[in-house]
Amino acid sequence: MKLLLVGYGRMGRLVEELAPAQGCEVVDRIDVASGSWDTPADVAIDFSTADALEGNFVRYAERKLPVVIGATGWSDRETKFRSEASRAGLGVVASANFSIGVNLFQLVVSEAARLFQQHGEYGAWIHEAHHIAKRDAPSGTAFLLRDAMSVAGYDRLIDMSSTRAGAIPGIHTVGFDGPSDTIELTHTARDRRGFAAGALLAARWIHGREGWFTMADVLRHRVP
Repeated sequence: MKLLLVGYGRMGRLVEELAPAQGCEVVDRIDVASGSWDTPADVAIDFSTADALEGNFVRYAERKLPVVIGATGWSDRETKFRSEASRAGLGVVASANFSIGVNLFQLVVSEAARLFQQHGEYGAWIHEAHHIAKRDAPSGTAFLLRDAMSVAGYDRLIDMSSTRAGAIPGIHTVGFDGPSDTIELTHTARDRRGFAAGALLAARWIHGREGWFTMADVLRHRVP
């Protein structure tokens, strides 16, 4: 399968490194003033920025090029992108985090939120920490976890906070605090390979499909 990489930073380079083992070939790389949108490809993987995605998405729709979106910070434009994808018959997998571990962690957090909702004396918070270069704060994954808690029925305030320092790949902690104890659930990424491997899995899965999907859809019906 031929991949077009859009955004050639750390994640883009890591996707390229892991692609051959997943049966994928990177045919071009779109970055600032480099790469060609005319290169034939089966799927695009976009780890650019929220602002760049605005223009990139028009090109995906025009070419009907399936895309895996790993860029974050564009939730305010999701309705618009969904509408454009529907009109174009485009296949999209969009996720704030493509790590298989994070997506399983989300299920654990959802169940915890459902249980703690029944005990009003417990308050909840989410804290996330990332490297100094990460632009959005809180992270897209933090919002993903918050929304999962809300869907599970937790309807009280969920305090959110962030740390940006050094080269931290990503740490997300969900906590519940009551009068006599504290419970914390934490996911710690040791490196970015899990994110890149998940994005490649999503690229293989979306090839030949139409519609708007999440990483949870990919994991429920994953390819061999």
